[in-house]
Amino acid sequence: MHSRQISEQSFMIYFEANINERIFDEVYAVVDYINSLQHPFVKEIVPSYRAILVYFDGMSINYETIVDELKLNDFNFDRVHEQTRRRIVNIPVLYGGKWGPDLEIVAEHNNLSVENVIRYHTEGYYLVYMIGFMPGFPFLGGLDEHIHTPRKSEPRLRIKAGSVGIANNQTGVYPADSPGGWQIIGRTPIDVFDLNRTPKILYRPGDKIKFYPINEEQFLHIERYVKKGLIDYDEWVMIDDDH
Repeated sequence: MHSRQISEQSFMIYFEANINERIFDEVYAVVDYINSLQHPFVKEIVPSYRAILVYFDGMSINYETIVDELKLNDFNFDRVHEQTRRRIVNIPVLYGGKWGPDLEIVAEHNNLSVENVIRYHTEGYYLVYMIGFMPGFPFLGGLDEHIHTPRKSEPRLRIKAGSVGIANNQTGVYPADSPGGWQIIGRTPIDVFDLNRTPKILYRPGDKIKFYPINEEQFLHIERYVKKGLIDYDEWVMIDDDH
């Protein structure tokens, strides 16, 4: 880990040039550490896959002094890897048909049956690295290489909220209607992002998402209850701890 000044009021903390769970844990451990110091001149902390951008009050302190006061070089990463625990957020998905019109494309691209695409997709535990692009959109890692599939050559003008897609080595959930070029393999009836709910987003960076298959009857049942605001998230989303 090392830092470099970006401007008179910001600096970047760099980690190894890899994207994996270990680096993710280190990034967020340092974020938590800086937050815990409550340094009066730290204004904002912006984490990414393998770096942290720190904004500070450049009128009150300079780069060299604030880095020295944060004592980043003394940070002990050993305890980070020993203590990491994650929540598992289980999300129901109806695969194929009008809900997943590109499922057969993914199967054909990878010389697999539709059933095996679903199996590979539902066997994975996908780490939420970041949330961005649009509110509630998770950047996930961990897609099995057997179902990696390029984006569509021509994006759709509208992908429905809840659609689950694949783009190259990533999978994700569209939290709202949006244009997009991902290969859509299914849809969840759950609102992963809802301004009227607490929390507004079902997952957070550091969680793992696990998709599980449901049938059309279950999809329509959940969808009705979601629209009425009566969905039991404990029953259908089942957030629990990773051991």
